[in-house]
Amino acid sequence: MSEDIKREGVAAPDRDKVIVRTSAIGVVTNVALAGFKAAVGLLANSIAVILDAVNNFSDALSSVITIVGAKLAGKPPTKKHPLGYGRIEYLSALIVSAIVLYAGVTACVESVKKIISPEEADYSILSLVVIGVAVVVKLILGLFVKRKGKQVDSGALVASGSDALFDAILSSSVLACALVARFTSLSLEAYVGVLISLVIVKAGVGMMAETVSDILGQRTDPETAKEIKETLASLPGVYGAYDLVLNNYGPNKNYGSVHLEVPDTMTAEEIDRLTRTAEIEVFRKTGVVLTGIGIYSYNTREDETAALREKAKEVVLAHPSALQLHGFYVDPEAKTMRFDVVIGFDCNRRATLDAIAQSIGEAFPDYTVRITPDVDVSD
Repeated sequence: MSEDIKREGVAAPDRDKVIVRTSAIGVVTNVALAGFKAAVGLLANSIAVILDAVNNFSDALSSVITIVGAKLAGKPPTKKHPLGYGRIEYLSALIVSAIVLYAGVTACVESVKKIISPEEADYSILSLVVIGVAVVVKLILGLFVKRKGKQVDSGALVASGSDALFDAILSSSVLACALVARFTSLSLEAYVGVLISLVIVKAGVGMMAETVSDILGQRTDPETAKEIKETLASLPGVYGAYDLVLNNYGPNKNYGSVHLEVPDTMTAEEIDRLTRTAEIEVFRKTGVVLTGIGIYSYNTREDETAALREKAKEVVLAHPSALQLHGFYVDPEAKTMRFDVVIGFDCNRRATLDAIAQSIGEAFPDYTVRITPDVDVSD
């Protein structure tokens, strides 16, 4: 890939700086909030406020890990790791989710203890003001971090911003609980503490599930797949783009392969020029690096082959689990036929392929047919 190609948007070094700078602001803010809330919670003997402080501290720790992850993930590729260190961000996210989950479980245990052995809380006006200010600060921080995350396409920052906004809601519930305790004899401390801890646990489980999904590899984003295929199909001489597979090596580090259907009259020189143009256009528009482009030969003698293609498609797609037929090529003189079939996940792939092969054999008894099964990896 030519070095003069630049993806539209924020460059990688600037992206890393934004992530680190924004996370650092989150660390300072959350540590300050955790300190103030912890002091208020201890003075007022409020488990809800103390757990809210623990939540802020875990957010600060998460931001620290995000910074470390971003720094390590930004290391240049080496001989040992030629595709870079981008996936370290996923490992750091996994650590963060484990910390959040641990904090939530611990908070839940402490809250249940307070329900069994309740202690009366005593809020001062200053305590109420501190909690109220914390709500406003969390709202501002959440909006700021989320906006920065969208600006640099950082899922970690967007998630942190959303988490901060939700924390503001939790802090609002703590404030409401404190007001009730201040002006009535009703104590909801421990029960609100349980609610907060369950929310923290839910967030930790959700973060862990999403991160594990990223590590395992998720289905290609439909919009991205559509844009890539439309870009390729718009190139002169391309009848269609199929079998798109994207491999992710960290945020905004996607490498892919695809098959292009081109006329059977195209020369090697023309194919070489086409594939290079395809690589440049896809990278320019999406940032995806195409590391491999396979070629399907498309019959140009439409008067002889179009009817055979349509008949084969009709036979194959009559099977519910067959989603698509492509890469079709037939040699009427040699009596050979080949094509790929995309098979869904809701079936026994071997049995489905055997059934398709049998149907094709009955429809074209004079032909030698080669069927390649494809996995439904992208829309």
